[in-house]
Formats: sequence, structure tokens, C-alpha cells
Amino acid sequence: MTSDSRIGVMGHHYRRILFFLLVLLTTLGAMSLLSVAFQDGGTRPHELVMLGLYAILTLWISASFWTATIGFAMLVTGRDHYAIANADTRGAGAAPSGPFKTALVMPVYNEDPVRVFAGLRAMWQSLVETGQQDGFEVFVVSDTRDPDIWVEEELLWRRWAKEMGHPARVFYRNRVENTSRKSGNIADFCRRWGGRYRYMIVLDADSIMAGETLVEMVARMERNPKVALIQVPPVPVNRSSLFSRMLQFAGSLYGRMFTAGLSYWQLGTSNFWGHNAIIRVKPFADHCGLPKLPGREPFGGEILSHDFVEAALLRRAGWRVWLAYDLGGSYEEIPPTLIDYAKRDRRWCQGNLQHSRLVFARGFKPLSRIHFAMGVMSYMASPLWLIFLVVTGVAAYFQSLVEPVYFFGNNILPVWPETYTVEMTTVLWVTLTMLFLPKILALVLLAAKPALSRQFGGLVRATLSVLTESLFSVLLAPVLMLFQSKFVLAILLRQNVGWPAQQRGDHQTGFAEAFGTHLSHTLIAVVVGFLSYQYVPSFFWWFTPVLAGLALSIPVSMITSRVWLGQLARRAGIFLTPEETAQPRVLHLLEQNLERAGTPLCTTATGGDLWYRAVVDPCAYALHASMLPDETPNRRRRHYLEGLIFQLQDEGLGSLKPNEKRALVSHRDGLFELHTLLWAAAQPPSPGQIAGAAASSGAIHQ
Repeated sequence: MTSDSRIGVMGHHYRRILFFLLVLLTTLGAMSLLSVAFQDGGTRPHELVMLGLYAILTLWISASFWTATIGFAMLVTGRDHYAIANADTRGAGAAPSGPFKTALVMPVYNEDPVRVFAGLRAMWQSLVETGQQDGFEVFVVSDTRDPDIWVEEELLWRRWAKEMGHPARVFYRNRVENTSRKSGNIADFCRRWGGRYRYMIVLDADSIMAGETLVEMVARMERNPKVALIQVPPVPVNRSSLFSRMLQFAGSLYGRMFTAGLSYWQLGTSNFWGHNAIIRVKPFADHCGLPKLPGREPFGGEILSHDFVEAALLRRAGWRVWLAYDLGGSYEEIPPTLIDYAKRDRRWCQGNLQHSRLVFARGFKPLSRIHFAMGVMSYMASPLWLIFLVVTGVAAYFQSLVEPVYFFGNNILPVWPETYTVEMTTVLWVTLTMLFLPKILALVLLAAKPALSRQFGGLVRATLSVLTESLFSVLLAPVLMLFQSKFVLAILLRQNVGWPAQQRGDHQTGFAEAFGTHLSHTLIAVVVGFLSYQYVPSFFWWFTPVLAGLALSIPVSMITSRVWLGQLARRAGIFLTPEETAQPRVLHLLEQNLERAGTPLCTTATGGDLWYRAVVDPCAYALHASMLPDETPNRRRRHYLEGLIFQLQDEGLGSLKPNEKRALVSHRDGLFELHTLLWAAAQPPSPGQIAGAAASSGAIHQ
């Protein structure tokens, strides 16, 4: 090991020791303040429970606080000698060999095909503008089950491939079986085509990355042959509701500090967030096969949150994983409403809680185990806070029943009962400081960097945005606490959630949806508020922020979903982000592509019954049939398909379920039989369904 290497290793250890020492000392200090208030007359059982819960929660909060604080210092000074941007270890080992091309891999599952291909086109156009597009190829690897979306994906893919010319650089396939969800989809890509590529950049359906960013990601991997994965933090963009614009503002402003702080102490043992990351294909294929966990779902079975596990497996094999916090041009889109946000959390919650079984698994690096534990705590923190509040309320009630005794024995002067108001108030302020100081530091960062401040609308507007976002955060926090507590309870009761498609586009929450979702939250606020005010009025006033958020959950959920309020705030300069102040080129290209999306190849319109057009339209039929695997259905399957054909003839399109429609267009022989039968019928398909089919039928072969 060279002297520079030894210095680097010592620097890594120093950073981690400093970070964890700060977290531990902060936690011990907060616990000591709380324990002082419990020492009168000995520590009671409920006080031990409160102390234990507070220790766990303070450890969690202080880790986040010090991550943001260290990140703030790094961004202010602009110094980070150990960042992946400054690393160049080409001399540390043998020069890499093998293919040089990079695959842009887009896994999709029942997503909006127009948005998917508009985003991919924007990224490709951005790559073309860099002049480096020859080093990249695009793969759309589909797990889509909806037959209409499936056919539309094929038509949009073929249209784009035709427009790109030859040689083709964009590929598409739809898996027959959706095994292991997204991780299985990526694994299938690696098995089938991974040998062609040195790197793959994994995307999500709403991912957007600038061409310059894609090129730089490859360059950093080339400079560091011991690195297997570089994660580029995605910034949320493109949503217009008030709720999503608040999240976009918070993610853009505070997220910079948190990602810089994470990079400070994680270094080469960072994490994988599942998308917007570049991966070295060979080590990923060699070491990241995911086992099934023993037992049944939700804790057993297939690993849902695969990204954390894959990063840990790469580190276990000796490869490095980095977070490139300094690299911009990475974007994603987020849920537009509070309810959609909670639904996404429900999917992620089960996968993260599975990681509790991996914390003590053999072979993982200590920091990887911490990642697993943090993933679990990201959802367990909510029920722990709920239990802490309940125990605190019960303790306050029993304390109110104790009548103070002022005179003992022969004492002439009263003996005043001890009060620990100062200590308890200090505990509260310490907790609030750790929660809200990072927001203040973000404003200090803007004040120190005027150019950055202008990108957020100026310091005055940014301050007003932080204050407004903080107010809504206080109102939304107890609602999310109950949502996540409910999710954790459901999972502990072994209720499996599955993996439904996400709602990504802007839409607004109506009264019926808000009432049905948040009625229980409102009732809890009313009942708990009445009981606490009636029996423990002093506790009621401390508890007011939590009760207010729950009591107002219905109107707040509706108001924050409104697009017009988000647009009004934007015109007023509130919640502005750098991407809104000066739109990046790749986002502008996406916008243009969505505006002129047009129609897919072979059809006169997009949407409904596209699967049927793949049966009757000669062009769409030829394309779809050519994409199906070469397999002949067995006799039982053939009889099933024949029954569906008779049902289609006798009862019409509306009688078929989505899975039955997919079955009809999933086998080449059955599709040919149905296509021939319909065209040979006495009444062939209506002119509206096949308008222009004859003229376009040769387009696929051009």
C-alpha cells in the first residue's frame, strides 16, 4: 500500500469516527437531560420505556442532523478531497478490458408509454448534443401486464427506432413472466444482453438525466476501475401541485446538504437508490443475485427493496459504491398528492422492513448493516414516535392524579414539590433544534452563495418558502406518522401489499377521497384532544401541533393537491427551484417531446383497445407477432385460447378481462388464428379500427 493510500484509509476512518462520535455524544446528552427529570423517587417502568424510546429516536434524529450539518460545512467550503470526483485510481490495478458501450436500461411496469418514451428521447437528444451518443444504447425492458399499454409500448418503440435510422440503438422486450419484479427485470437484462456492455445506467420510468451527466458518469467509472456503482442523487422536478412543489423545493434545497453529508461519512460504502445510477455490469451480474428470504411474505419471499441489498453485496465482494453528490443533471418526478405519497410509502415500507433480517446476516460490511438498519428505521420511527406520545400522555394523566403534600411531620415551612420544567423544556428544544436547524443552515448557505440564492428566487423568497414549507411539514408530519404506523402494523400482521403501479401525473384529491382516507385521522384528533383537554389540560397544549395536523388532515390534503395553488405560488416566487428558474436543456427537450408526442406507429389514435388493434390492424399485428417468443402453447392452453376467441366473438370486447386479453395476444399461434379468423369473418373489423392499416402495414418493414 502506498503512502497516499494509507493516508486515504486513515482519512476515511477519521471521518466515520468523527461522525458517529458526534451522533453518540448528542444522543447521550439528550438522554441525560431526560433522565434527570425521571430520577425523583426512582425510575418507574413507564419512564424506562420513555427513556428507551427517546434514546432510539434521538439517535435517529441526531444522525440526520449531523449529516446535514457536515454537508452544510462541505458545501460552504467547497472542499472534499475524498470525493469520487477527485479520485483517479487507474494505476491501482490492471486496466479494464472488455466492451466499452453503456446501456441505458429503463425497466417499466404498466407506466404511461408516452411519458416513458418522451423521457428517453430527451435523454438521447441530450446525448447527441454532447457528440458522445455512439457509446450508448437504450433498452426498454418491460414487465407491463396491461395489454393495451403493452401494445402501445411496442408501437412507440418501433416508431422511435424507425426515426433513429440504422443501426438501431434502442431495443425493447416484454417479459413473459413478471418474476422478482424490478430486480428480476434487471437480472434478465444482465443474463441476455449484459455481456455486450461494460456499464449500465439504471433508470426509473420518471427518470431524466442530462447527456453531460451520463458522459461524466462513464468517465468517472473509467477513472476508477475498483468502483462498481456510482449513485447520482435525483432532484425532484416537473410536478405542479402545491404538495409536490413543496417537496421539490425541500429536496432541491435541503437535499444538497444531506447528500453531501452522506458522502462525507459513507465514502466508498455508499448506497444504491434503485435508479439514476451507473453500474459495472460484470461484478453486478457476478455478485448481486438476490436470494429468497426464508418464510412467507411479507417478511419472507422475494426481496422487494433490492437496491440496498445489491449495494451491500457489491461491497461484500470488495467493490466500492460511491455517491456523486456534486454531479447535477439527474432528475425524477414525485407523487403529486399526500395520498399518492402515502401509497408509495406503503410499497416501500414492506421492502425496507425486510432488511431487518439482513442486519445480522453473514459477510456484510459494518456500514452496510447500518444502511439496512437506517432503512428499517425510516419506517419504524413513526410507530416509535406514536408509542412515545401515547406513553407520555398516559404518564401525564397519572401524574395529574397525584396530590402534592406540602407539610411533612413537624415541619413548619412547606416543602415544595420538585419540578423539572426546565429539563423537559430543554429536551423539547434540543429535539426541535435538531429537526429545524438544517433548514436554517440551508438559508445560511444561500446567503453565503448569492448566485445559488438567485436560483431559488432570492433570499427573501427562499426564506418565505422555508417558513411556509416548515408550517406544512408540521401539519403533515402527524398524518404521515399515522399512515406509516398503520403500514408497519399491517406488515407485522403479515398482510402483503404486492407491487402496484404508481400514479405519477398531476391530479387533485376530491372531497370523497380525502374524507374516506383521513376520516380516521380526524376522529383520532377529536377524541384524543377532548380526553387530554378534559383530564390533562397542561399536556393538551403541548400536544396541540400534533392534534392540529390530524384535525385538519382532510382540508390540508385537498388544498395541497391543488395544481392552481402550486402555479400561483410559482408566479409569486414561492418554492422556486433552480430547475424552474432556469429550465435545464434536457427538461426542455422532455417538454417538447410530450407536446408533439403524436400517435404511435400503425394506429390513428392512442389509448383504449390498442391490444385489439394488434389483432386486426395488419401493421400492428405484424409488429406484435414478431416480438412474441417462439413457443407453441400446449393443448390445455390452446383450448383455453379457443374458448376466449369464442367468447370474444359471442360477447364482444367488453366481456374480456385484462388478463384474458393479454393471453390472447401472448402466443404467436393463437394470435395468428384470431387474426385470420376475424379477417375471414362475414363482417370483418370496422373501417374505423383498421383505417389506414393497409397503407401503414409496410411501415414496419421499411
